[in-house]
Amino acid sequence: MQNFTFHNPTRILFGSGQIAAIHQEIPSGARVLMTYGGGSVVKTGTLAEVKAALTDFTLLEFGGIEPNPTYETLMQAVALARREQVDFLLAVGGGSVIDGTKFIAAAIPFAGEPWDMLAKQAPITAAVPFGTVLTLPATGSEMNSFSVITRAATQDKLGFGNPLVFPRFSVLDPTKTYTLPPRQVANGVIDAFVHIAEQYLTYPDDAKVQDRFAEGLLLTLIEDGPKALAEADNYAVRANLMWTATLALNGLIGAGVPQDWATHMIGHEITALHGLDHAQTLAIVLPAMLQIRRRDKREKLLQYAARIWDLHDGDEDARIDTAIRRTRDFFESLQVPTRLSSYGIGPEAITPLVRALERHGMTALGERQNVDLEQSRQVLALAC
Repeated sequence: MQNFTFHNPTRILFGSGQIAAIHQEIPSGARVLMTYGGGSVVKTGTLAEVKAALTDFTLLEFGGIEPNPTYETLMQAVALARREQVDFLLAVGGGSVIDGTKFIAAAIPFAGEPWDMLAKQAPITAAVPFGTVLTLPATGSEMNSFSVITRAATQDKLGFGNPLVFPRFSVLDPTKTYTLPPRQVANGVIDAFVHIAEQYLTYPDDAKVQDRFAEGLLLTLIEDGPKALAEADNYAVRANLMWTATLALNGLIGAGVPQDWATHMIGHEITALHGLDHAQTLAIVLPAMLQIRRRDKREKLLQYAARIWDLHDGDEDARIDTAIRRTRDFFESLQVPTRLSSYGIGPEAITPLVRALERHGMTALGERQNVDLEQSRQVLALAC
């Protein structure tokens, strides 16, 4: 196991009815900007519930943060927050709203061009504090310090991370997920699954605790993911999925182990150029990535085959093939296609995607930094 420092300062308020407690988590007298996406939080009554909990605060609103939040939209929120002297943010929504709010929090006090925080890794020295009310378990953004933002004008999708953008608190109420459309539920399950895979399917490093923790989370997703689609108001299922998605990317299972993230980097380019959902791109790329890189990942793939898919006997290569196939079948069982062609994207798209990877410096990806542009091209070709 590698040396590591682990610290996660986010306070979790988990369970039904926890929105009522958020007033205790925000400094008295704060000027609060509430951020959200489309109309779902309005239709479900979640926004009204949040407002009722914040009657003692000056409360402003900014809606319309889109899936794959854009720099262009977020800068409007930054302008509003600066003009109104906002000193606390509250994100109400899923990972896109939370990612966008992290950008807003860092951009408000930023002296230069805020896009430089992503494009040039400009230092972040201050951020407005914020909390979250999670409505879509998927990204884990509610308990980490990372964010991914799209700049629509240039078709760039880039990320940044900084300890200053950990949420101060996050409310995780499983009942707020009951009304999610099946597509969003499936996307959330796949997003969490691939987050775990990127930290687990690398190479052995004698990190038994992290491995067993990751395996438990994967098995929970495999067991409860389909149940969530069949039983929308099953509290136990929704609670387990919500907590699994949070734990998948709060830093715990990734502490002291090698991490990959090549699937995510390629997936970001597919979203930026073709507009697919983030989880759809992960479902497309991961099975192809595992197949192309099966030699580098051989030992962990065999462990994955045994512990997740109960494959213990017979030829090792056959076991790896079956494990990858069952991964693809699991994604497909959630009604998420796993081929680019299923979304009308053909082989002609590969070269522009590879060029975008090169433009963004994604030329040495993976846990060993040996996934070059040619190997990325091979992954995309197989993913077609």
